[in-house]
This record gives sequence, structure tokens and C-alpha cells, in this order.
Amino acid sequence: MANTYKSYFVDLTTTNKTLIYTVPALTTAIVKTIQLTNESGNVNVQVYVTDTSASTEYEVSHSTMSARSTENFAKGSIVLEAGDLIKIQAATANTVTGVISVLEINF
Repeated sequence: MANTYKSYFVDLTTTNKTLIYTVPALTTAIVKTIQLTNESGNVNVQVYVTDTSASTEYEVSHSTMSARSTENFAKGSIVLEAGDLIKIQAATANTVTGVISVLEINF
């Protein structure tokens, strides 16, 4: 069993839900941070997790970010199973960037 810390970078170039992370097969992932930065103007941002075993999507965080601000959208650890997804959506394209920090535990 190997534990690996990884970073996945975010650049929201559209106002659609954007797939940011998929938990690899035979892996449990612990999301430690979802740190996003808004470069200009106020923008609404939502973070979604899809539990693929239940075929259900959940909104796990949302915020109206002010211009030139940074926010952590994971207020606590988020535990995901193999195949689960993280998607992020911003109301304005090309203003929100960031990074997701994940501990992946491979079996």
C-alpha cells in the first residue's frame, strides 16, 4: 500500500462544470485542500463531488469570491473512493485558477 501526495491544478476556462480530478482505480483519495484564486470581479464558484458508486452528484461547497481573493473550498478532509469525481464551476470564465491537494492511498 503506497501513500502519495499529489497536486492537481485548476484553470476554469469555461462556465460549464469542469472535471478536475478522478480518483484512480484501486485508490482511496483524501482531499486536503481545494484552494482557488479569483483574478477579477466577483464570481460565484461551486464545487461538486460525484459518488460514482451511487451515480449521484453533490454540491459540497460554494462561495461568491471577491476580486483578487483566495479561498479554500475544502473546509475539512474529503474522502473519495475509486472512480469518484471532483468538478468545479465558475460563473465567469478565465478568472478562477487554483490547486487541489490530495493524498492518494493505493491498494
